[in-house]
Amino acid sequence: MNRPSAEQLYPVIVLAMLAGLSFWIERSIRDDEFVAAVATPEDPDFIAEGARVVSFDAQGRQRYDLVAAKMTHYPVPDISLLEQPVLVAEGPDRAVRVSARSGVVRQQGAEVYLSENVVVWRSGIDGGPESTLDAQTLTIWPDDERAASDTPVTLTQGGTVGRGNGLRADNIYGTLELIGDASITMPRSPRN
Repeated sequence: MNRPSAEQLYPVIVLAMLAGLSFWIERSIRDDEFVAAVATPEDPDFIAEGARVVSFDAQGRQRYDLVAAKMTHYPVPDISLLEQPVLVAEGPDRAVRVSARSGVVRQQGAEVYLSENVVVWRSGIDGGPESTLDAQTLTIWPDDERAASDTPVTLTQGGTVGRGNGLRADNIYGTLELIGDASITMPRSPRN
């Protein structure tokens, strides 16, 4: 049997070394410690002061405008922290303004959690009185036009005041439900 020469073994040795190096690089990239070192929850990938995010519908009409004094995005677990957020939505028959001291945007904007001094203002409908809502927390699903709170809320519309331990609201179906020990105070209507 003929022994291979060094010239014949050289390409085989180089290919074996390249295969080994490729295997080592792939294992390094897949290593959990390496991934954790690259993207940790403590490290934001961007911070924006005076941030503004605008959402449009499929026809190109503006749906809502989210402004925050500061927005900090964390790639792991894909959340954005907001300082002094204000969410404004205007439609042909209404305007809504929501403000809070802080907030968290989750699921690429599908869920907005607001906390600390949440105030919702809504224009009157068909010449009716405007409405305000005060709460400590409020979760908004802008795409679904829904909102919920599990903290005490006060809802005011004209002279009517409603209070509850929380609420569920659905703008599409036009429903608002006060949760828990709910009470509503309505002014007397003048008798004819």
